[in-house]
Amino acid sequence: MKLTKNTRRAAAAAIAVPVLMFTAACGSDDDSADSGVVKVDGKAGEQPKISVPKGAKPSDKTVVKTLHEGKGATVKKGDFVRLDFIGQTMKGQSLGSTWSKQPGAKERAQVVGEVGQPSQMLPSQVMEEAEGKKVGTRFEIEGTAKSIIGDQLNPQAGVKAGDGLVWVVDVVNAKKVDKKAAAKGEQAAPEAGMPEAKDNGQKPATITVPKGEKAPKDTKDQVLIKGDGPKVKAGQGVIAQYTGVKWEDGKMFDSSWKHGGATAFQIGTGQVVKGWDKALVGKNVGDRVLVVVPPKDGYAASPQSGLAKNTLVFSVDIIGAV
Repeated sequence: MKLTKNTRRAAAAAIAVPVLMFTAACGSDDDSADSGVVKVDGKAGEQPKISVPKGAKPSDKTVVKTLHEGKGATVKKGDFVRLDFIGQTMKGQSLGSTWSKQPGAKERAQVVGEVGQPSQMLPSQVMEEAEGKKVGTRFEIEGTAKSIIGDQLNPQAGVKAGDGLVWVVDVVNAKKVDKKAAAKGEQAAPEAGMPEAKDNGQKPATITVPKGEKAPKDTKDQVLIKGDGPKVKAGQGVIAQYTGVKWEDGKMFDSSWKHGGATAFQIGTGQVVKGWDKALVGKNVGDRVLVVVPPKDGYAASPQSGLAKNTLVFSVDIIGAV
């Protein structure tokens, strides 16, 4: 999905595995009867401490252990989840963590994604292990890089196929949302100087930039449809439909409708462009929000995006929060 390239570019930098140790989805091995060698201390919901006995060798097959069983809803394939994790090699090399706040952030950056779909932060097998677990559960997965990541191991990451790896994951929340859902209700007319957004059903919205109007220097937003769901809080995962166009020529550069429907991302933690963090925190589930994002709140610092000099216009339907 192209949201990673555009509106979620900051996500990979936030808590990504160094050099991206994995390059694509991989299959899941059956759980091993082996009890594993790693010891994990700490309560679920608190930062875990991983310790590995000196000289311990990883199992050739993936070992998955439930360290604490939660009492919430059972996660199913296709659910959107919010997860905490810490990962490391058995030699102590960090593979990322959500337990430290980024500089200036009020909330910790966590993993938000769909079970059964690739993740920027976690190998597919680790992400897939959330399926069948209850919200509030802490589980551990360990094994060799070959058993967990398989043929998709990135050789540039400095991790070899036989190296032992371990992740400890907390299932913080989960939500089932129809990926084809959209905001419903009477749509307001655009305010003076704001673009017009036309709903096209399960297709990208048509966004028309007003002729002769200069792009704003600061992020602006307008609620086009007022939802009646709960307010979105910083740190939550937002599940949304979106379409984005460039102010300068009105051309669409991305839409969730081109990638199978709604996508999920964490809001208010720097995992999306600043304009989205500014505009969407405090809005309601069910809202349709028109957002105009100048380069300074978009991709001015990311020339590789191809959008560094563009003011971006988004129509965003908030259809869920997790």
